[in-house]
Amino acid sequence: MSEPLLSVDGLVVRYGPIEAVKGITLKLRAGEITALVGANGAGKSTTLMALSGLVPKAAGKVVFDGQDISRQSAHRIVASGLVQVAEGRATLTTLTVRENLELGAYTRAITAAERERDIEQVFAMFPRLKERASGLAGNLSGGEQQMLAIGRALMAKPRVLLLDEPSMGLAPIIVQDIFRTLRDINAQGITILLVEQNVRQALKIAHHGYVLETGALVLEGSGRELLDDPRVQAAYLGV
Repeated sequence: MSEPLLSVDGLVVRYGPIEAVKGITLKLRAGEITALVGANGAGKSTTLMALSGLVPKAAGKVVFDGQDISRQSAHRIVASGLVQVAEGRATLTTLTVRENLELGAYTRAITAAERERDIEQVFAMFPRLKERASGLAGNLSGGEQQMLAIGRALMAKPRVLLLDEPSMGLAPIIVQDIFRTLRDINAQGITILLVEQNVRQALKIAHHGYVLETGALVLEGSGRELLDDPRVQAAYLGV
């Protein structure tokens, strides 16, 4: 079996005396969707922020495509191809949709024509954004802001996309659209690490999954295996 594209070994994150992530180890294989699921407060978002360089790691090693990125700065991690879509979208509400997308490419040395080509690719994936391109991001609906956040991340040309709760606060029909889009993105060859409280939806599209409880990994398996696991069904699926 080939080496994982991203491996995390013994990751520990502390907030003062509180150990929010307790020495977890996980692997992402190239071209796969990996789901990290669990209850609110389990440490899922903290894990993503640690991988992105947004919070310090107390211990552990992160290797991306053979390179140790454990101590790299956040902008260098983005430039290397590991890009996060933050919880709550984090769109720049006083800028236009187009300006948000342009900023997504800030780590790349590209021409204006190349940037425009990439924006048109995002618009092809999210036609609604093209309709709203000159409008302020703050005037978008929640679903449209999630589309913009994903589109902005794609402007960085990620090899691995980290998604933090993309379905949060969205209507069920929009959630279905977002998960279909994640499948499409993955079909283009982009590896995905998906953090999500909607356990059923996440595991349905995941090749592999991990269950996190109070900062510790307690279960691992294929998406189907975890969906069928009585412990997951009892704790997260209401079965």
